[in-house]
Amino acid sequence: MTKLTHSIGEFIAGSQQIAPAPEVLRWIRTGFVDCVGVMVAGRDQPVVNLVRGVIDPGNKRESRLLLGDGFAPAADAALVNGTAAHALDYDDVALSGHPSAVLVPALLAEGEARDATGAELARGYLVGYEVWADLIARDADQHHQKGWHPTSVFGTLAVAAALAALHRLDTERACAAIAIAASMAGGVVANFGTMTKPFHAGRAAQAGLQAVRLAAAGMTASPDAIEHPLGFLKAISPSGRVDLETPCRLGHELRILRNGLNVKKYPLCYATHRSIDGMLDLVNAHDLRPDDVAAVEVAMSEPQAQILRNHAPQSGLDAKFSEEFAIAAAMVARRAGLGELTDSFVRRADIQEFMPRVSVQTIDQRDPDDPVFSAHEHVIVTLRDGRRLASGPIRYARGHANSPLRDEELWAKFSDCLGSAASPALARRLFGQLNGIEALASVRALATLDGTATPIRRAS
Repeated sequence: MTKLTHSIGEFIAGSQQIAPAPEVLRWIRTGFVDCVGVMVAGRDQPVVNLVRGVIDPGNKRESRLLLGDGFAPAADAALVNGTAAHALDYDDVALSGHPSAVLVPALLAEGEARDATGAELARGYLVGYEVWADLIARDADQHHQKGWHPTSVFGTLAVAAALAALHRLDTERACAAIAIAASMAGGVVANFGTMTKPFHAGRAAQAGLQAVRLAAAGMTASPDAIEHPLGFLKAISPSGRVDLETPCRLGHELRILRNGLNVKKYPLCYATHRSIDGMLDLVNAHDLRPDDVAAVEVAMSEPQAQILRNHAPQSGLDAKFSEEFAIAAAMVARRAGLGELTDSFVRRADIQEFMPRVSVQTIDQRDPDDPVFSAHEHVIVTLRDGRRLASGPIRYARGHANSPLRDEELWAKFSDCLGSAASPALARRLFGQLNGIEALASVRALATLDGTATPIRRAS
């Protein structure tokens, strides 16, 4: 049996020698830009206010909350900011989950507490991403179908790896951090479509940070917590079809270059994005009106269909996990943006009337890069006059790593997310800093929504 826990610890301890190449930095920068944008956009969501209300900032002013003027202990800042980053389900996607929504809030929080450089944050992001990628690839079964939310399960360990690198832990302490995190990971798919789903991301960011601080302080943990017959990988795979033998290739082949990040164009579950693209293309190409359409059929994978569990949503939160709503919004509003994810829009008579016309068919062919998804999707619109309009196979959503957003499109999303929270000049300054995160001399110099970027004065 390969000593996976030790190999991960060695990779973390040796990561100080890693200097991310430009093609790697491209993805890291995108992760920071996109995550901070959607975090600010989600800052006033009810779940964020609830989570913020239960933390106790006390006198430990380590890290900013939501880039504003409030401060909290780093672990609590990671919790609040991670929850906000995932609150709108508008954050990037990779590795069957949402890596930036857990890595970026944790790195910013602990980086601010430690006065880290942007280069250290970029390195930590890469370490966390690669550990997540190695671990999730070892399971032959899909975690969503087993009930596990990969963002909260693997995200906790990814954050621990990223912050262990930030703390410059040696192999023994890094192993302990990973092992502690293995006992803190969790989150079930049944909570999708509720406030608990974005809490998954915040809790993963917080738990990974706590695991690292405990390990650095000397807490012990099993040196084989990942690969043990009763360890992490077996525990999250009831069928036991996990690879415990293949040696880690961490540091030898970078999975971030293979998988990248998929940036969302729409603030809905990523399982809806290809079909939204297809529907919008048909609507615009044929100038369709809702009264023209008798039925819409969408083909996707069974796991996607299972995730999209809300068939008659009545709120904006429910609608994020509804294929019927996604297609109805694309048809009626000719868009699917933040303005459509409101309770009032979801309950509009024309939206409610159109949703029953949408049906989902499942197909078996899976995407070899991410088997949660089908190899392609298609949308077929049947008009009331009997004509059928087909999108054809849709391989990648716009914003996918293989069909990335242009720089100006990424800026447009970022600017839209910041909205009235920042002036155009401040938004542009923050975008520039994040889009060159590796050059930042100190995380504390990052522009904030209140216009300050001064070192935090620690309470005595």
